[in-house]
Amino acid sequence: MRGNVVELAVAVVVGTAFSKIVDSVVKGFINPLVGAIGTQDLDKYSSCLRGPCEIGADGTINEGVPLNWGPVLSASLTFLITAAVVYFLMILPMNKYKERQAAKAGPAEVPKTEIELLTEIRDALVTRQTDGDGEPVPDASVAPQRSGGASIEK
Repeated sequence: MRGNVVELAVAVVVGTAFSKIVDSVVKGFINPLVGAIGTQDLDKYSSCLRGPCEIGADGTINEGVPLNWGPVLSASLTFLITAAVVYFLMILPMNKYKERQAAKAGPAEVPKTEIELLTEIRDALVTRQTDGDGEPVPDASVAPQRSGGASIEK
């Protein structure tokens, strides 16, 4: 298993557990604050698109087209609070920790470019041909012929 898979699994488990806490905060703290303006339950906020909206005692819509935007607002607040807490308590400290670890490790070795490598090869070949002192060396790439070797003629 790779480290990234384990980190992702832990993040999913922690996020799931944390979303329940944020849900409780929104329902127990944010909704009453919004309730100071209107109803305490955000789920009851709605508007009517067409005609007067009449809802029966059992919750069915008798007339009109209601637009229930309260649950959307509640879910949006839950998401924003969850995202902010995860970012500020998990992601931001982890990024700072990684930056400190990278600073301790020192500068990373930068791989050489093709041009640098070709320049080194050229310089090595020139040094080999001039024997490092500027004096030319006979071409060593052509080896002298040996006598007494195997012959094709019989």
